[in-house]
Amino acid sequence: MGVELDLAEDEAAAVFSARKIRTRLRADGVKPVSAFRETLSWGRDRLYSLFDDGAPADSLVHARAHIVDEVLREAWLRVLPEAPAGVTLVAVGGYGRGELLPHSDIDILLLHVPGALEQYRGALERFTAFLWDIGLEVGQSVRSVDECVDEAGKDITVITNLIESRLLIGDASLYSQMQDALTPDKVWPVADFFRAKRDEQAARYRKYDDTGYKLEPNVKESPGGLRDIHTVGWVAKRHFGAQTLHELRDRGFLTKTECDELFAGQDFLWRVRFALHMITGRREDRLLFDHQIKVAALFGYVDVDGQHHPNWAVEQFMQLYYRTIKSLSCLNDMLLQLFDDAIIHGDRQQAVHPLNSRFQIRGQYIEARDDELFRKQPASMIEIFLLLQQNPKIGGVSAQTVRLLLRDNRLINAEVRNDVRARGFFIEMFREGAGLTRNLRRMNRYGVLGRYLPAFGKVVGLMQYDLFHTLTVDEHLLYVLRNLRRMALPRFQHELPFCSELFKKLAKPELLYVAGFFHDMSKGSGGDHSELGAVEAARFCLEHGLSHADADLVAWLVQHHLMMSLTAQRADISDPQIVGEFARKVAHRDRLDYLFLMTVADIRATNPALWNSWRESLLTELYRTTARALERGLDNPLRSDDMAAEAKSHALELLTGSGIAAAKSQEVWARFEDDYFLRHSPEELAWHLPEIVNATPEALPLILVRPIDGRGTTVFVYTRDRDHLFGLSTGVLARLGLNILDARINTTADGYTLDSYVVMEGDGSPITQPHRFDEIRDSLHKVLADSAISIVDVNRRMPQRLKHFSTPTNISFSRDVVRNRTILEIVTADRPGLLSLIGRVFHKRAILLDAAKIGTIGERAEDVFFITDQARNPITDKMLEELREVLIRTLDHAIPH
Repeated sequence: MGVELDLAEDEAAAVFSARKIRTRLRADGVKPVSAFRETLSWGRDRLYSLFDDGAPADSLVHARAHIVDEVLREAWLRVLPEAPAGVTLVAVGGYGRGELLPHSDIDILLLHVPGALEQYRGALERFTAFLWDIGLEVGQSVRSVDECVDEAGKDITVITNLIESRLLIGDASLYSQMQDALTPDKVWPVADFFRAKRDEQAARYRKYDDTGYKLEPNVKESPGGLRDIHTVGWVAKRHFGAQTLHELRDRGFLTKTECDELFAGQDFLWRVRFALHMITGRREDRLLFDHQIKVAALFGYVDVDGQHHPNWAVEQFMQLYYRTIKSLSCLNDMLLQLFDDAIIHGDRQQAVHPLNSRFQIRGQYIEARDDELFRKQPASMIEIFLLLQQNPKIGGVSAQTVRLLLRDNRLINAEVRNDVRARGFFIEMFREGAGLTRNLRRMNRYGVLGRYLPAFGKVVGLMQYDLFHTLTVDEHLLYVLRNLRRMALPRFQHELPFCSELFKKLAKPELLYVAGFFHDMSKGSGGDHSELGAVEAARFCLEHGLSHADADLVAWLVQHHLMMSLTAQRADISDPQIVGEFARKVAHRDRLDYLFLMTVADIRATNPALWNSWRESLLTELYRTTARALERGLDNPLRSDDMAAEAKSHALELLTGSGIAAAKSQEVWARFEDDYFLRHSPEELAWHLPEIVNATPEALPLILVRPIDGRGTTVFVYTRDRDHLFGLSTGVLARLGLNILDARINTTADGYTLDSYVVMEGDGSPITQPHRFDEIRDSLHKVLADSAISIVDVNRRMPQRLKHFSTPTNISFSRDVVRNRTILEIVTADRPGLLSLIGRVFHKRAILLDAAKIGTIGERAEDVFFITDQARNPITDKMLEELREVLIRTLDHAIPH
């Protein structure tokens, strides 16, 4: 249901007059197919021009429906000029509402009486063929009135389409029969219809993970989208026969302000959807990255060099989108609750239970006992959410009280923020724990949270235009809290058992919740968000009655919230010195516990594709080795030889009964440096050893592939060292469509190499099929066994999503003094075969690769390589500058399109 359903001549004439449309369709001397095609093209161009001129969206969608009405009527009259009885053409669904975007589905119903279909079959077939010839794609159903009733009774979507129907041409009495047969007293009583539409919305929300704040939302279907407005309209039409949304105000369901807000939101979403159809030339309701910049430009958001940061325009446009759907979600909540009261409960009195002098429970909802409460005591706008948390059986906030919150949240000012009662209510929510995320979401939806914490208000709806962050900043913060709360709940222990056990040991979980809530909140303030956020978090803690020690811990966590993930991803954490440096920065075991849990929650809330068994194993390994270093004392650091000896001993225990003699294992392992034992788990060592022992020289290269518990699928290569081995291996893996998560390169003194790669499928899923293991093994063996092969071409196309981002290559160097090697860090655009390309450069420059840390951050590759020259010395400064130049030239000119 739109703002106006009736496509009256005086309204439609503002865009197209029916007379002008008919004149075009009946043009003399023009073949009918050409005339109809030209009219549709003329109409589309006219609508596009009006859109560019800023015409209201409602006039555009109704005008599009109007021109299609005239085209269908004229096409019908061409084959059935005598207006026979017993057949009727009906618009249904969105078209029945009189709302059509340029490429929306055009759904029609051919309604007939028994026998009429056969009588007019030839004419109706010519009608359908003519629509096809003129390029008008319609979704057509053919039913009698009885069939309509039967199908409608079985399917909520059918009854929904039919109650939105509109007579186009034909037997009006037959259409009236259908309408009479579908009234609530005959099929789908109002209460049943309402429950079904409410359940349907809940299922739709679950499909989108109950959030409309993902970075590529569906304008129509995502929570807060146009479908939420449709749901309200459907229920209103079924309940009291409403023909327009204006009637919601006339019947007291909405105030004038709320009605205006609803119409403004609908108009905005219509314009966004219209723009998507216009720029894609097809039905497209998803605001994909491909389209966001173009749509933003159509709305007047354009980047100006030097005035804003890159992507400012699209981020501002998307923030407007997210804030719009937030408002519409709130109105949808309120209206469905009002409908529930009117339809389900009717005139029945609901039990009222006082909670305190300010609030009471009516039915299943909490409500203010005085409509002036929030004006008299603004701190109560915080208290209500604490009460919801403390009384989890309450279903939510009553619609009238939601209306009061929306009306009065602007009263939350500095005085309220300094009110000791408001502060007490808010910090108690974090101490309470249970229900925290759900009620902070409510606070955000009703506009209270951003008012109470202005720093949070700045990030409401704020997106980052990249493939790394999949949620808006405010939604990300709430997802981090959700993840932390799940660690605290026994029913979710199966998700992250180690985290759940560690969480139980926290002395004050509320400090972790506060840190998680604040860690990215300063992204809306400019500058270093970690530094600014630490200051903001410390001030919040002290103002809300936490001790200085607690405030210091929270501030430290916010300031260093990226430290653990960056260390695990970019540093060689098999190196005891790296672990020692990290341990010195952490300093205390309790800090380590809090930081580990926060890091896991943050990564899982940033991008689900980032979290996998490999990343979990990296973080867990860093946690365990750091905990051990702290237990030993920072003045008694771990030694490489001791750690290598422990790994060997554990591996031998695993090999008990395998037939591998200790002497034989020592003979083989004596050829390998300590780095090999530090970089591989005992399970991997025990896997490699028997295969290496049994491998004959002529059988090399030895290729092993298998999943390793907690690490993912590992590919192990043991062979005589040869030129460009890294580039060839990674090229083969890339050509197979695999993503490489980690590379560990080890070379023996007698000229053999032991290389391990952790891989997964290109879509981020684990490798599970045995035939896939065979394919990896055979493909690598074929290439590495052939000394004549020096290059592997990776012909995979760049994924479409990556093409819309520009990441210039950035190169930096540093020195690993202890290991006597150079550390090369590369940030560049991700693309298939990137590692093979880099390996080719290393080969041409006679550079040896010691190890690599592979990181893909959305559209960006952030890879770290530990390299030396042929003499296994660090690269000289002159060679480094030459290498920088070659890498930049190679990578920036080799991006496929």
